[in-house]
Order: sequence, then structure tokens, then C-alpha cells
Amino acid sequence: MTTSRLDLVLAARYPDFTRSRLKGLVDAGFVLVNGVTADKPGMKVRDTDEIEVEFPPPVPAEPEPEPIPLAVVYEDDDLIVINKPPGLVVHPAPGHFTGTLVNALLHHCPDLKGIGGVARPGIVHRLDQDTSGLIVVAKSEPAMAGLSRAFASHASIEKTYLAVCHGRPRLDAGRIENRIGRHPVDRKRMAIVETNGKTAITNWRLVAFDAAKGVSTVECRIETGRTHQIRVHMASLGCPVVGDKVYGKSALDKRLAPPPARQLLHAWKLALWHPVRNEKMSFEAPVPADMADYLSVGR
Repeated sequence: MTTSRLDLVLAARYPDFTRSRLKGLVDAGFVLVNGVTADKPGMKVRDTDEIEVEFPPPVPAEPEPEPIPLAVVYEDDDLIVINKPPGLVVHPAPGHFTGTLVNALLHHCPDLKGIGGVARPGIVHRLDQDTSGLIVVAKSEPAMAGLSRAFASHASIEKTYLAVCHGRPRLDAGRIENRIGRHPVDRKRMAIVETNGKTAITNWRLVAFDAAKGVSTVECRIETGRTHQIRVHMASLGCPVVGDKVYGKSALDKRLAPPPARQLLHAWKLALWHPVRNEKMSFEAPVPADMADYLSVGR
């Protein structure tokens, strides 16, 4: 019995694929070893191990404009701020080639094509499909460069979310600082990790607690923007976001009236420095209707 690195085994099996492409498949959770999602490209596998590879369908090279209505909060020659509705995917990806925010933006802003790249023009940050609220998009190359630097360094960007969570946090406010990375077993989930993660910081405050429903309204101001950050952090407090199908509690969701149709997380406020005019700007997105029944703020 011999052992080898997984990435070398995959490279030998799929010689037409680049090493980076194969690494991407592992990192995205598309490679299983003996029925368990592979944790890293360099993991050791035996010649008797069963290795399964799923190949997602390719994403079209260039998204096409589509006349999808947009809730524009602000717009000038350099940037546009959108109040994204729940259910709208930000950019094309496997399973969502059309009907995305990018498709809508290309129709609304014909000159956006090519700003910062072909596949995700103007996109400097993102929201989960079922998260509603504010997202800023660059419309010019100078704005793309400035906003990309700001979001990468987390400097001069203030992002505040509202979340409806099950239960009541033990404290009225707190700060969570740890590392978030891919779950060691399920690569499609994120988790708090000791190594191979990135620093994630969430400052949270209890706004209200509805004892009858057993849910809390929590304000979350994030200093970093890791994938699923608020959802992972609130679940770590024992108060997962209502309607969260990945980190939540479906049994508790079913007890609510009405049962939530999506995760009740809303990008509520956004403050930033204009990347070209160098002036501070602040925006606020009204609480969406599907969250109003659970909130005691923003009505």
C-alpha cells in the first residue's frame, strides 16, 4: 500500500487540468475521499482510497445585460449603491448563470463591462444570496481601485447589519474576534478554526428581545468581511440567525409564525469614503418587509 498527495493523484488522473484548477475544485468542496470532503490539496491518500470528483458546469465567459429592476440608493459617475433584495445572487456562478445583480448592473450601466474584470465587473464585496441590503459597486477604474483597497484593508469602511437570532445572548453586547476558515469536514461550510483561517471581528449589540417569539434583534458591526462571518459568529453564541439553513436551527424556525423563507440578515448601514472625491458618505437601507414581523426596530 502506497500513499501520495491528493493533488498529485488528481494531476495524474486529469492531465488536461492545471494544478490551480484542481486545487480550486478541492478548496470548493468538489473532491471527496472515501465519501468525505477533502480538506486540502496536499492531504495524503492511499492507493486504495476511493476518490470522487464533481465538475461544476462552466460559467459563461461574459455575463449578459438583463433588464432586472434595481433599487438604486445612490449613483454617480464612479459608483452605485444598491439595496439588494433577498434571493438575488450577486454574480454569475455555477447554478446561477443569469438573473444576477451583475446581469442587472450591466443593463443599468452599459459602461460597466470590463471594470475590474469581465466576470464580476465593478464588484468589490458581496452579500449572500439570501442576505438583503446595501452593496456598493464601482463604475470606473479609479473607483474600483480605491474601493478594492478599502475593502481589502477594512479601512474607512463601516458595515452594520441587523440580524434576527434565535434565543437571547447571555450579554447585551460583545466583541467576537477569532479566525474563520473552511470547515475541516464540510468544505461548503465555514467554521471557527485555530489555523488556516483569517481573522474575523464582529462587534454586536442586543437591540431587543421578543420573549413571546423567543428571538432577538441584534446589531452587528463588522470590522472584517469573511464569508458567512455574522452567521458563524452568531451561531457560536448559541443564537443562530433565524432561517439560516446552514448554521441555524430548522426546528425552531418551524415554530415561528410565519416561518422564515430565508435567513433574516440585512446589510442595514454602510459608510465609506468616496474613492474619487474623498468625502464621507453614509447610506441606510430600510428593513425589508419579510423581516418586519420579527423586528422591534426599523418599522
